[in-house]
Amino acid sequence: MINYYSPRETTLNFAQSATSKSNLSLFKFMLIAILGGAFIAFGGMLSVMVAGGMPGIGSSNPGLIKFVAGALFPVGLIMVSITGADLFTSDCAAFTYQVLQNKIKIKLFCKLLILSYLFNFIGTQLVAFVLTYDVGLLEKEPWRAYLHHYSEAKVNQDFLKVLIKGIGANWLVCLGMFMGYSAKDITGKCIGIWIPVMLFVTLGYEHSIANMFFIPAAIYSGADLSWGAFVLQNLIPATIGNFIGGSLFVGCIYWFLYLKEDK
Repeated sequence: MINYYSPRETTLNFAQSATSKSNLSLFKFMLIAILGGAFIAFGGMLSVMVAGGMPGIGSSNPGLIKFVAGALFPVGLIMVSITGADLFTSDCAAFTYQVLQNKIKIKLFCKLLILSYLFNFIGTQLVAFVLTYDVGLLEKEPWRAYLHHYSEAKVNQDFLKVLIKGIGANWLVCLGMFMGYSAKDITGKCIGIWIPVMLFVTLGYEHSIANMFFIPAAIYSGADLSWGAFVLQNLIPATIGNFIGGSLFVGCIYWFLYLKEDK
């Protein structure tokens, strides 16, 4: 028996996930979005604790450190997918299917994305401040220095460069969710999600929800960064890029390939 779905079946599965979310009460949608942000933050913290704890290896083989971080970060998205939590970046593709199939209006599309984004932020701050900074996980070196350097590099980039990296990040994140929906068992789902997400982190692309954890955690722990610089130089362009990457390269393209009815 084939243990995965065809690309068309996978697209239908992805689209159905958006239908289920759009029918939830506001309170339930809020909860799953908070959980989604928290799970992504847990994946980010894991990558910091392991990759950031290898400064000797990093000085001689920086590519290996990037790969270690990339290999560990996907646990967050795996938890999001398996538990049914909500993530703004994957919603960019999922709710695009719904709009293009005329199942939801643009107004609801925008409302759901905004709510997801805001409550994802709350979830990331719960982990960044309460479960990371407040319990002293970043008090010691080399983790503090690693996170500060990592976050400062993310903020100190050109607006356009971050936007383009945001497109790459969410193209791969939504592709990871797509590949996860192609699996019929939990092992296949984990592998399908892991491959593209590992790729985007290793390549250094910009994911808005992940950055809601990394950069605020650095700010809380004393990095030479301001909230204004974070929002203007990283979060806004990364968010715009994420929307383009998810809605266009996964939402629109796979709708056109597998859901659009030819006349």
